[in-house]
Amino acid sequence: MATVIELPLDTYKGPVSPDWCPGCGDYGVLRSVQEAAGKLGILPKDLLIVSGIGCSSNLPGFIHAYGVHSLHGRSIPVATGAHLANTDMKTVITGGDGDGYGIGVGHLIHAMRRNLDVTYIVMDNQIYGLTTGQASPTTSKGQVTKSTPAPNGNLETPINPLALAITCGATFVARGFSGEAKLLTDLIAQGMAHKGFSLIDVFSPCVTYNKVNTYSFFKERVYKLEDEGFDPSDFHRSMTKAYEWTERIPLGVIYKTEQPTYEDGEAILKKGALVKQPTKVDKALFDKFVEHMV
Repeated sequence: MATVIELPLDTYKGPVSPDWCPGCGDYGVLRSVQEAAGKLGILPKDLLIVSGIGCSSNLPGFIHAYGVHSLHGRSIPVATGAHLANTDMKTVITGGDGDGYGIGVGHLIHAMRRNLDVTYIVMDNQIYGLTTGQASPTTSKGQVTKSTPAPNGNLETPINPLALAITCGATFVARGFSGEAKLLTDLIAQGMAHKGFSLIDVFSPCVTYNKVNTYSFFKERVYKLEDEGFDPSDFHRSMTKAYEWTERIPLGVIYKTEQPTYEDGEAILKKGALVKQPTKVDKALFDKFVEHMV
């Protein structure tokens, strides 16, 4: 087992300071990503952060690493291409609930079933923050928002990202909270170290547009699964915890299993990262390919 040399937080300090609203939960997520990378000893040159569109998707610009700020809902296909081109790099996807569970949910489902070895951190504030307060895929039913102003509020049942991830094939599923910094850092580090698709759903309160799902709301309800000796390898118990949304809401590793990754089955990757393989075409192989196609 390789020796891990932890790196200081300043290693990942970006040239631009975050400009989120004061008190935004995304500040905590950014710091936890930096701390997790340092804990694992990942050098900035070996780290890629890919995002879509939204407040939280500005994160790649605030960290010293390779970064791609892609299109709305398209962070996963961009990250997939970059990751498969260079599997030696640690690929982390960051974004919000609208970007990931709304317009990008189709890509999410297929990346999870492939069990790609990437980590997806979703800053779930249960509202569209960048566009000033519309209902998102995780907004509570009945909640009044800019796009659901009637007294009966949001008419749609919110998506359950944890249950979706477990049933679609993600092999590491966790939930964190910006108000629990130490636990969040640990969960992100575990997700990044895990071999397979890791989804970390993070309660990251929007202090400007969501006056329901606040820090106080979560502080009064969240509890840590690790304090109760929970076994995340039990599929059925994990599904029960994924649906637990009452006066008690669980934080921690919800589900974890070891399964072959997409990369394990891809023959060309057995020779190493694509970017490090020779580009010269083997003539015998090429002729065989042409003969097969014709």
